[in-house]
Amino acid sequence: MTSLGRPTLQDVLRARKAIAPYLPPTPLQYSPALSALLGAEVYLKREDLQPIGAFKVRGGVTYLLHLPPEGRRRGVITASTGNHGQSIAYAARLVGVPCTVVMPHGANPLKVEAIRRLGATVLFAGHVFEEAREHAERLAGEEGFHYIHAVNEPLLIAGVATETLEVLEAQPDIQEIFVPVGGGSGAAGACIVAKAVNPAIRVVAVQSAQAPAAYLSWKERRLVEAPMTTFAEGLATRQGYALTQSILWDLLDDFLLVEDEEIRQAMRLYLEECRIIAEGAGAASLAGALRVRERLRGRRVALILSGGNVSREHLRDVLKGGSWPSS
Repeated sequence: MTSLGRPTLQDVLRARKAIAPYLPPTPLQYSPALSALLGAEVYLKREDLQPIGAFKVRGGVTYLLHLPPEGRRRGVITASTGNHGQSIAYAARLVGVPCTVVMPHGANPLKVEAIRRLGATVLFAGHVFEEAREHAERLAGEEGFHYIHAVNEPLLIAGVATETLEVLEAQPDIQEIFVPVGGGSGAAGACIVAKAVNPAIRVVAVQSAQAPAAYLSWKERRLVEAPMTTFAEGLATRQGYALTQSILWDLLDDFLLVEDEEIRQAMRLYLEECRIIAEGAGAASLAGALRVRERLRGRRVALILSGGNVSREHLRDVLKGGSWPSS
């Protein structure tokens, strides 16, 4: 990594080479239905088809493959609302390292069970991600685990950035990339790759208005804390993070806030028009594109569909809503 800890395109290329034996590229699918709706040429990056159902596995595998022997001996600990925890648990099983994941009480039960099935120990602390993170950091100090921060890790960012590398290899003429944001690793990775390949590509981040900390941090150019009430756990962070924000401050073209109801509408659209089950975070990029669809007319657009791990309760709640209007 660079001396500042910020990944470069070269780091992303090295990450791609490292994970290639374990994670084949995911499809970049053209969507006739969404193209008609947006008046654009729309492609979906299907990260819901990853082994854990989410893009985070790219970062987890990259990180664990680079874990030094001392870290492997001690075992790893991290905090997560779900997908990051699954990624570390998956990668830890891959390389034979003990893994503990601290999650907030009330975490998505689908993701909790998935982490346990991967062989990790799950502990609960607090009711939001930051409280679980603080507990994981305390345990790392007390028990001697190797601690993996869910966001401020260059290897994680380089790993997840490989999704954007695959987008541009499959469709070099992409003009816009919409990326969901929780902690910001996916958007930061997209910026690093897109701006290195073609600075004219617009990278647009999308976050829930019910969890706007990353957006406010980007807007104000300082790390901000904000209330967090979104149903979409992949977007549910309460503060901005130094490493990802420093990248977004320099390279991100635009940042959109969408309402939770817009995210639910996007989830319904994916289900009804594309026969895809997207989790809230995974549908946020589509919600953002719908918000600015007049600007997108005639453009070539990639939507990062970051994950498909929806609990039964969330899916039932989403399906109670009405269909997207056809006119």
